[in-house]
Amino acid sequence: MASKPGASQTQAPNADGKFSISEDWLAFAVGLILLALCLTGIIPEGLLP
Repeated sequence: MASKPGASQTQAPNADGKFSISEDWLAFAVGLILLALCLTGIIPEGLLP
């Protein structure tokens, strides 16, 4: 399929084309991990505000 002259090309997330994760998704994952640690009692109650 030929691309149109004005169409933009899809680029890899970085120059090497390796997997990358956005800052928002990383913060979301860290928040879920912290929530799971709190709910399972691994983080003691004294550390929670």
